[in-house]
Amino acid sequence: MSGNSDPAFWEKANAHLVRYGGAFAPVIAESAAGNWFTDADGRRILDFTSGQMSAILGHSHPEIVAVARRWIGELDHLYSTILSRPVVDLAALIAEVSPGTLDRVLLVSTGGESNEAALRMARLVTGRHEVVAMSRSWHGVTGGAASATYSSSRKGYGPGLPGSLVLPAPDTYRSRFIGENGVYDWRGELEFGFELVDRQSTGALAACIVEPILSSGGVLEPPEGWLAALAEMCRARDMQLIFDEAQTGLGRTGTLFACQRDGVVPQYLTLSKTLGAGLPLAAMLTTPEIEDEAARRGFLFYTTHASDPLPAAVGLKVIEVILRDRLAERAAELGARLKAGLQSLQQRYECIGDVRGRGLLLGLDLVKDRRSRTPDPELAQRVARECLDLGMMTSTVRGGFGIFRIAPPITIEPAEIDLGLEIFDRALARALG
Repeated sequence: MSGNSDPAFWEKANAHLVRYGGAFAPVIAESAAGNWFTDADGRRILDFTSGQMSAILGHSHPEIVAVARRWIGELDHLYSTILSRPVVDLAALIAEVSPGTLDRVLLVSTGGESNEAALRMARLVTGRHEVVAMSRSWHGVTGGAASATYSSSRKGYGPGLPGSLVLPAPDTYRSRFIGENGVYDWRGELEFGFELVDRQSTGALAACIVEPILSSGGVLEPPEGWLAALAEMCRARDMQLIFDEAQTGLGRTGTLFACQRDGVVPQYLTLSKTLGAGLPLAAMLTTPEIEDEAARRGFLFYTTHASDPLPAAVGLKVIEVILRDRLAERAAELGARLKAGLQSLQQRYECIGDVRGRGLLLGLDLVKDRRSRTPDPELAQRVARECLDLGMMTSTVRGGFGIFRIAPPITIEPAEIDLGLEIFDRALARALG
């Protein structure tokens, strides 16, 4: 027997792989191109997750393939203090397109690394150590990033870093600050959260880290004005603000950076996932003033793959394609089409409690009943299995919520969006039936 049921493959996988995030999907991927991948049974599967939310230009984009082929044979990896033209050119391009004066760039491999770098620098330049994050955040699994991550279980790993404080995430659907009239008092919630932070703080507040849209926390999009109010409350406490745009950066939400909708510029901005379009590449951006002070104090963040030329060359091409082909605007247009289709399904299925998000980063929230808004994670898992059986890969968030995180490549075609909606429709009907 071969294909996805290949017993030798699964025996080897079960014997030798660490289970790092729950059960593996019951398919074996053989190839990927465009917005699809092909499994060992020869089925083409529509990728509504962009891989791990990273393949923003789809799989095996021909221009990305050409760049990777050139540089793997020309200049792949160097000692971290040796610079190359792709690294310097990418840093300059990121500085050019980023908001404000975030003109100093550190290139590393993963989002966790870029967030660690921002947190480490903020602690160094402020001389303080307390970090505030959102109650539904995801910033990584390494020490500082994990201590600022609250959307997954923290049980069993011992204490986080000292000074890890939390604010309530801006949940427009389930917040306890939604009144009986349905109005969300987000400002009151934010002020309440900072009152608790102030009472817990030992006077060593260094930074606040937040995703402009909390993706792994359930695609929570803060109301307009929330980011600006957060920034003001941070300024009042002399805290530095970090925006984690690992999943929202480079066009997915309809603007090049999600924070641009609100006109708020942080002291640090981190990129990963979308920057490498599927290859491991991340960046931490900050201002010249902050970086100068960090360098004066001896900032150290020395990693094996800092400033590697091969992924930097890929990053240059990724940004070039996104700007040249106006893919941010395309994400806004196609995201409106996808959202309208999901809202149409909501009218037909009582189990769809909420549709939210921006551009091509949307959330579909499944509930047991709309009045109580009780999450239905079991139904979400059944729907996800049906989607895969029908030929579409989806992603559900962790934490006991029945929420789909929908993030297809921004190169997706209108007909493929319509197909995805049709598959969701059929999967919901099957799961409920």
